[in-house]
Amino acid sequence: MIEFRSVWKSFGGHEVLRGLTLAVARGEIMFIIGASGVGKSVTIKHLIGLLNVDRGEIWLDGERIDRYSEQQFYAVRRRCAMVFQHATLFDSMSVVDNVALPLRKHRGLKPVAARAEALTFLAKVHMADFAEHFPATLSDGMRKRVAIARALTMQPEYMLFDEPTTGLDPVSARRVDALIRQLARELRVTAIVVSHDLTSIMSTADRVAMLYQGRVHALGSPDELRRSADPVVQQFILGKSEGPMETPGF
Repeated sequence: MIEFRSVWKSFGGHEVLRGLTLAVARGEIMFIIGASGVGKSVTIKHLIGLLNVDRGEIWLDGERIDRYSEQQFYAVRRRCAMVFQHATLFDSMSVVDNVALPLRKHRGLKPVAARAEALTFLAKVHMADFAEHFPATLSDGMRKRVAIARALTMQPEYMLFDEPTTGLDPVSARRVDALIRQLARELRVTAIVVSHDLTSIMSTADRVAMLYQGRVHALGSPDELRRSADPVVQQFILGKSEGPMETPGF
């Protein structure tokens, strides 16, 4: 269980999160959606200590973590792997060496063993055939899958995805969607996905939390949000509402 309890966060006097409360159940795929600047990525960065809350609490499996030190967050980051919007691979290293790196640095495997295990993780994301390629030679979607393989090396219980399909062509985006579902169903990884990709949202999510004005404005299954009569939800899902959803300029 992941819980955000009345979380507040400001930047430069601008309140981004204003008492956000959300619970994510073990094993589910939770999508966090909303307009640009509403605090989607800000929310998940708190979970791994990249940002500190101004007020409120964050709980992970019964432990309050928002007051953890940087050293204490090391253990949290082993359990909660994050795949950023950009794949953040090392261009000077081959695909297999990128994936092997955390196996060597954090799990203490010798180079040969780390390489062999890295290949098994690449196979899980259907990238083993490209093990010796360098990131610059791959498409955006392929790099994203390599980044997911690298995150899996730490055998996380939770995975956080920040806009995983942004910039991808439709075929690559749907492959990433399928991979997220596979991780949840076969490996029982809990996933929190920040996204504005409606196809991903409707086809992949178990539940969807829509943020608006710094809080969870709507929460439910994709079908429940699709059928919602709420004008804010309609604006995002169906494009029916007039006027901006969020304060212009942020």
